[in-house]
Amino acid sequence: MLKKLKPKMILTSIIILIPILVGLLLWNQLPDQVVTHWDGNGVPNGWSSKLFAVVGLPCFLLAIHWICMIATSADPKAQNHSEKILSLVLWICPITSIFCMFSIYTEALGFHFPMENTAAIFTGGLFIIIGNYLPKCKQNYTVGIKVPWTLNSTENWNHTHRFAGPLWIITGVLFIVLSFMNYLYLGIALIFIAAFAPMIYSYWYYQKYDCQ
Repeated sequence: MLKKLKPKMILTSIIILIPILVGLLLWNQLPDQVVTHWDGNGVPNGWSSKLFAVVGLPCFLLAIHWICMIATSADPKAQNHSEKILSLVLWICPITSIFCMFSIYTEALGFHFPMENTAAIFTGGLFIIIGNYLPKCKQNYTVGIKVPWTLNSTENWNHTHRFAGPLWIITGVLFIVLSFMNYLYLGIALIFIAAFAPMIYSYWYYQKYDCQ
């Protein structure tokens, strides 16, 4: 599978690293300490060296990107990965790299965006996109709700992911809305619920149907 995905992996890897080139072009305009983290109210509360921000963060995302793709390709049930699911895995890190580094550079150059809302749109958007794909995700060991009950039963897997998909879409929409209403932490609580509710549903399904 890696050979088949090689052209796309090269393309997405280049996109992840493009912010390094941008950072080097802006090097003399960037401060020695660059904001790399904001709190829930969009106030900067974490700084890193210019070298780490420009070079380290994209390289870190590149490493995660390759680990995810290698793990996905080595999956014993890799044949169950559809083109759409593989595209989702391929593009998460490149999009994250562009978004994060754009936020860091604009802040460093003195352009102050409402990060709490911008980050909420990005995070909520990811939940909406992933939620749209979850019901289409076939049983595997790397992508999806991977708990013992889904991995041991195709029916459990399918029902759990059909349950999780709409839940994640609704959570993504509510997370964005709540962030604009200054209820970001309530949105974060909903994300935790959306993360654990499918696991609970999977166990309930196991107890109700798989144990009979």
